[in-house]
Amino acid sequence: MVLSLQHISRRIQPTTVLHQFSYFRTSLQVTAMSSARDTTLQSDIGKMKLENDGSFKRAPSAFRSWIHPKDGQFPAEKAWATRTLITRKLKGLEDIIPVTVVSPHMGENGWPFASADPFPGADIDPLYDSNYVRDLYFRADPNYGGRFTVPVLWDKKHNTVVNNESSEIIRMFNSAFNHILPPEKAAVDIYPEELQKQIDEVNNWVYDTVNNGVYRAGFAGSQEAYEAAVYPLFESLDRLEKMLTGKDYLIGDRLTEADIRLFVTVVRFDPVYFSHFKCNLRDIRHGYPAINRWMKKLYWTNEAFHLSTNFQHIKVHYYWSQTKVNPTRVVPVGPIPDIEAL
Repeated sequence: MVLSLQHISRRIQPTTVLHQFSYFRTSLQVTAMSSARDTTLQSDIGKMKLENDGSFKRAPSAFRSWIHPKDGQFPAEKAWATRTLITRKLKGLEDIIPVTVVSPHMGENGWPFASADPFPGADIDPLYDSNYVRDLYFRADPNYGGRFTVPVLWDKKHNTVVNNESSEIIRMFNSAFNHILPPEKAAVDIYPEELQKQIDEVNNWVYDTVNNGVYRAGFAGSQEAYEAAVYPLFESLDRLEKMLTGKDYLIGDRLTEADIRLFVTVVRFDPVYFSHFKCNLRDIRHGYPAINRWMKKLYWTNEAFHLSTNFQHIKVHYYWSQTKVNPTRVVPVGPIPDIEAL
């Protein structure tokens, strides 16, 4: 999905292309390149290369610039991606950062806009009428050689990608726009200074074994690589179950980015990862009551989580797009419900 900032003054506004599947627009924005060369190795997940031992290694995000509150190359102005959408909603950035949704049918050309694939809920690119997210990457850098991932934070003034790493984008959203937000939204802080050390420690092992662990298990090309990922995944889920027993939040008594980063994996676990990625030692709803209660409470009581989660797009994307894992592209109808009532 693509999130974009409205152009509010003469300063730069950022744009973000996000997964669930949209892109942000602002004075920051993205573009396309000539399709003369074969780019399917960058866009087609079916051609993804594994390590020699059959393990999946995620490539680092390529664009890592930063939005600064008032100055720098990308000053803030009334300027993996559900986590970005949640933070956008929590901070009240909807009017500053509109969203354009892309189709979940990520095929050989990568993420398509509605102009290329009019999937229900998908939008056209309102800035350049691009067919694919890759077009935005090539507008930023005609020689770009990395993967065409979302989210993408784009600057329309400089015609370049500011950032395509969601963990960094949510931190920008958390603080870079506070000077132009109403006091009640500026006060929302998902990365409070007094908890930063704990948040970073939890994020590190949760990312390695859970957020990325499900992918390492699902994309494994050997039994050894699969087991090296799936057992640590469930060890970490056991650890998280203990941490969340009797609690509403992972760290302290408040919502932090650690909750947001874990939520986006847990909410996909039963509908997708349990079967599609063979993460089937236990599901969340039957095997982890504390995690399940924490997830349901966030989803059903906080609209930032509920409105940012589209189960149809989630399921269609994984089961349709990842043909190495599911060559038939058949999308299962269950589980029913996608998430249980609170």
